[in-house]
Amino acid sequence: MQDKYLIKNGTVVDGTGAPAYKADVRVRGSQIVAIEPNIEPEKRERVIDATGCYVTPGFIEAHNHYDAPMWWMPTLDPMPGYGVTTSINGNCGFAAAPVHDDPAVRQEMIDIFSFFEDIPEKPFREMLPWDWKTWSEYKASVVKHVKTPVNFGAFVGHIAIRLAVMGLEAWDRTATPAEIEQMCALLEDALSAGALGLSSNLLDHDKNDRPIPTRKADDAEFDALFAVIARHPGALVQVIVDFFMRLDGLQNSERMSALAKKHGIRMQIGGSVPTLAFQSFAIEGAEALHARNKAEGNDVWPGFHVISPTTIVSFNSSLLFAQSNNYVWSELVQAKGEEAKIALLESPEWRERARESWAKTFPISPIGRPEDIFFMESATGVGPITGTLRDYMDANGIVHPSDALADWLLDNGTDSIIKTADFPNNEEALDKLLTDPQAVGNLCDSGAHGQMFCGVGDNVLFLTRYVRDRKQLTIEQGIEYLSGRIARHFNLADRGTLKVGKKADIVVFDLAEIERRPDEKAWDVPDGEGGTTYRYTRQPAPMRLTMVNGIPTFDRGAFAGHFPGEFIGPEVEALAQAAE
Repeated sequence: MQDKYLIKNGTVVDGTGAPAYKADVRVRGSQIVAIEPNIEPEKRERVIDATGCYVTPGFIEAHNHYDAPMWWMPTLDPMPGYGVTTSINGNCGFAAAPVHDDPAVRQEMIDIFSFFEDIPEKPFREMLPWDWKTWSEYKASVVKHVKTPVNFGAFVGHIAIRLAVMGLEAWDRTATPAEIEQMCALLEDALSAGALGLSSNLLDHDKNDRPIPTRKADDAEFDALFAVIARHPGALVQVIVDFFMRLDGLQNSERMSALAKKHGIRMQIGGSVPTLAFQSFAIEGAEALHARNKAEGNDVWPGFHVISPTTIVSFNSSLLFAQSNNYVWSELVQAKGEEAKIALLESPEWRERARESWAKTFPISPIGRPEDIFFMESATGVGPITGTLRDYMDANGIVHPSDALADWLLDNGTDSIIKTADFPNNEEALDKLLTDPQAVGNLCDSGAHGQMFCGVGDNVLFLTRYVRDRKQLTIEQGIEYLSGRIARHFNLADRGTLKVGKKADIVVFDLAEIERRPDEKAWDVPDGEGGTTYRYTRQPAPMRLTMVNGIPTFDRGAFAGHFPGEFIGPEVEALAQAAE
């Protein structure tokens, strides 16, 4: 395979925020070996003309859920066409390791992960080899069996650790000192094997309104786990908090910040500074806590994204009703097969319960407001497939939105799709975070919710919206946001900036020609029944070139068919050298 490349005539944006400059970039093997003007080509060196293009570090996806999908979709489509060179996984406390000896407990872990992240359950159970118990064994299996076109980094999940130690009792109680000690041993195993750190979850309730196992963890458990993190240079903690549903986000942000300060560890708190308009009630306290953390030298980073959660609703795979506190409509989503779903929709008893449940929908959720529910796709073609649920109610004289949606589904089929209105941003809060050196963005959540959205491409939407069209950020600021800052946050010292001696994760693109392309369906996800179901993807942006560890992954307008990604973690030796 070609291992000599020269990228000529481009404008280098190095990912540090420093001014862009004209230079050529030479790659040998997996490394950048020269960045300077007017480099003369050598024999058998492929020359890539970057005239009119930016040459930048590869983009890092800071929050993905490919822990399961990568086993049946190792191309990680459409990442290469959007310049992605590194994917961070194991987020939100969800992970594929460690696992309990009891297969029933392992299935519980799969069920939790599948429900919250809309990962198909049967492929998750059947297509992974499950030849591991610990996280280190899991990593060894991934390295042996899976090759990807992007680098793959992962947290170890607190939910997985709790279930591996406590079994099904993890749902119900705090841990004993002996159990906490076992959890610490599993965390030690993961960090020693190269996990990025520990991810936890103080946000979610399941489809039966049970707080997930990590919401049962007390401060003694967190304190012991964070002490293990503190012993591993470069490791960090990620935790997500709730400014969406039960609104205890500030309380838990303060709780976690205090523990991070005690142990002197880096912590990412997802959503700790809310960025959506309806969350404005919480912004003053959240921003004050962030300012206090920075002033006190507490290494706590808000995690955020510039795009509101996309809310395409499939009635076969969606957690939106449950997360909006409408558990009876969630029963419809969980029912297996069209016959079972139709039976519910036609049942007077279910209809009555559904109306009652609809009234309990959290006020902030558009899934409870008929004027914010849009018809998107009909399985039968009966329609309507335009307009809102409110329009449908008015046209048909239907009083209750729950009855109206049930009627529409009976006419149009339970494979039909609706969409809810997007949440508008709190632009003022968001603008502060975009250039905050102690805040990490690009948390697109791709790999999850395959039938709700395709988060890959949000990085390009960020560049076109904030850099190219609004001119709110410079190209230097935009690239630093997508590469250098994220690499610094995760202690990926060998990546994220274009420097001689670093890994050749490189993107070449013309800012004028890239776009986040429209969602489209790809019917390539195994359904566990011998067939396939769909996920959303999109056509390439495109990049002129995406290169991972010195090997093209997107080249000449198409996926290059190469899988040079590495399983990466904090580069401890590089960090130690930098400290010296």
